Amino acid sequence: MDRRVMGAALVVALAAAGMAVAQQAAAPAPSLPMGYLTPQSWPDAARILPPAPAAGSSREARDQEVFKTTRALEGSPRWALAQNDVPTLPQAMLKNFSCAVGVELTPQNAPKLTAMLGRVGLDAGRQVAAVKDVFKRKRPYLITEGNICVPKSDSLAASPDYPSGHATWGWSIGLILAEIAPDRATPILARGRAFGESRVICGVHTVSAVEAGRTNGGALVATLHGDPQFRADLEAARTEVTALRKTAAAEPAPCVTEAELVAKGPY
Repeated sequence: MDRRVMGAALVVALAAAGMAVAQQAAAPAPSLPMGYLTPQSWPDAARILPPAPAAGSSREARDQEVFKTTRALEGSPRWALAQNDVPTLPQAMLKNFSCAVGVELTPQNAPKLTAMLGRVGLDAGRQVAAVKDVFKRKRPYLITEGNICVPKSDSLAASPDYPSGHATWGWSIGLILAEIAPDRATPILARGRAFGESRVICGVHTVSAVEAGRTNGGALVATLHGDPQFRADLEAARTEVTALRKTAAAEPAPCVTEAELVAKGPY
């Protein structure tokens, strides 16, 4: 299957976000928004990540056992959080990490952060699509029958399991936000971990795929730091968020509930 199809849902969503950012810029929008990296500078995840679990291996057995046991979470508050974590556009991610950062983040009050995430998202989506095409591992619900937290579709089934694009994206954002607000690094990174775990709860990724996604996200962010434009945009976003945090209100009740869910190991 053509690698442009692999990971299509994540790539399309992040490309749409990047296009929206580009269209808001003063200069004419390009036909396709650009990330910070090029295919030549993307980290080669197929060589960085461990191979996907082989059929019959202990890693494969663990993945399928966790898939089976987490089907019991359907209808629970943790299942609801997993459904909440399905959208990947920057505005959704800002909302997801607002409690962890300690201030409400929106495209309106954090435009520089939003624009930066739009570009990082393009790098993440394209890089993940390429490496999924290498491993071509089936999603867990295609191996063992079970309900998932999103509708089953041909496009979802066509996008391989390993590594998780959502986990790559969520961990990348967690690392970036931890740099922007280092005093909030613990809750931010915990939320980034939980964002990836939501894909296991949802039933659309295995534990191995989520763990690989975190490694992939770390490699991506490390590579991004080699780009001077990314570093400049990161500093601008840091200044923006620091100013917002000076006016932060008291932690709302939903943040307490979210923190309790995040703190619990789901499997």
